[in-house]
Amino acid sequence: MNKLLTKTFTILIAFMLSGFFIAPAQDIPDDYLSGEFHKGRREALRAQMPENSVAVFFSNPIRNRSNDVDFIYHQDPNLYYLTGYKEPHSVLLVFKESQTNESGQNYNEIFFVQERNPMAEMWNGKRMGTEGVKGRLKIDNAFNGSEFASYNIDFSKFDKVMFYDFQHDVRDTRSDADLYSLIEQFKEKSGYNANANSLSAERPVNNLDVRGLDVIMNNLRGIKTAEELDLLRKAVLISAVGQREVMKAMRPGLSETEIQGIHEFVFKKYGSEYEGYPSIVGAGHNGCILHYIDNNKPEINSEEMILMDLGAEYHGYTADVTRTIPVDGKFSPEEKAIYDLVYKAQEEAIQMCKPGTTFSEISAVARQIINKGLVDLGIISDETDRHLYYPHGLSHHIGLDVHDKGNYGAMEENMVITVEPGIYIPEGSDCDEKWWNIAVRIEDDVLITKDGFELLSAFAPRTTEEIEKLMLEPSPLDAFVLPNLGGDK
Repeated sequence: MNKLLTKTFTILIAFMLSGFFIAPAQDIPDDYLSGEFHKGRREALRAQMPENSVAVFFSNPIRNRSNDVDFIYHQDPNLYYLTGYKEPHSVLLVFKESQTNESGQNYNEIFFVQERNPMAEMWNGKRMGTEGVKGRLKIDNAFNGSEFASYNIDFSKFDKVMFYDFQHDVRDTRSDADLYSLIEQFKEKSGYNANANSLSAERPVNNLDVRGLDVIMNNLRGIKTAEELDLLRKAVLISAVGQREVMKAMRPGLSETEIQGIHEFVFKKYGSEYEGYPSIVGAGHNGCILHYIDNNKPEINSEEMILMDLGAEYHGYTADVTRTIPVDGKFSPEEKAIYDLVYKAQEEAIQMCKPGTTFSEISAVARQIINKGLVDLGIISDETDRHLYYPHGLSHHIGLDVHDKGNYGAMEENMVITVEPGIYIPEGSDCDEKWWNIAVRIEDDVLITKDGFELLSAFAPRTTEEIEKLMLEPSPLDAFVLPNLGGDK
């Protein structure tokens, strides 16, 4: 019996190591971007590439969190945009013109990906492999990463070899097919010289171009397709629902962490895989810290407002929605004055959004309104005063990145942008103490349409009256009470 078990185990291992073992398919959502979408994006890239050029895209590195624990892997947005591939240790080459391999076959793109490995897949899940890439992602010329070193590519024949310059922060896992090796092999094949071809150089040496690709990707990613807009709409709506549910659940005594948890539970409930950026939940004076992510104030009090800047990431696309609300459900006169001023600046800017309007135009209007309002409230003495009460810009693109690629001249149809004025008055500011520790940011996600705009995040209340009304509604979390970890008292 023992001999039979041993023989069976040996055969099983042999099958696994030889690649015949097939892991069961993993259940995944059915609304990811299609292989046809990504193929179309590669065609759009190719159309904007210069003659006799090749574009090279590497996957993101795996980032170590601590010891043998890594951060959750997140693909390079450009590579994901062009392929839909979510695994590490890969490199994509897109050629302007058709190439011919040693067998006489024509091709215009090559993708080197992680090799199937049954033992590794037992720990970390099924890999797509070359056949999966060919079938699901519509990339016919897919090879294992280990084949890149020997693949005959003469980069010297191209007028432009376009890629993003390296940050030199990739770990060597001592595999000849990991990202570190792929980058080193590319450097050797292309004649890359770190000093001569870095972004700080006045111009790329020979045919290596570390600038031109970003111009093209800004053009492409700044204008969303219909498929992308479907995912962005969902990410934004999920984020708006999170804001609504927190408004109903808000009460003094909650912690910033609890409030963050409610938002992110809503995200997960709707199938959002991640947050698009670290969640910002700042009560009272913490709201004056623009990128406050500690979120560890143990108990918020009734006299404070809380600023909540969070965005669900759904299938790679992230929202960016901010609301500021009174913890006790009622704005004080000072809080309302500041909030209404920020709202007025935001509303005026949003109403200007349409093709042809420039980002600088809406920014100037918002800043002018805020400066005039601060004078009227006696917080500054003159509209031309330099101050830090509104220290950031008004708008940015969203998409695969929370600060997505895109151009910042005139707005164009199917851009998706934020409009996010704010006022922050920290303790010790040179104004009446009654304004201290008031921080307000209102941020909404706006789609530029053919002749105007669509407010994608409108489901989350924006006015003081709407917010106060919603905060009176009961929350399903009112009855959610956990045991006291300190024991009965």
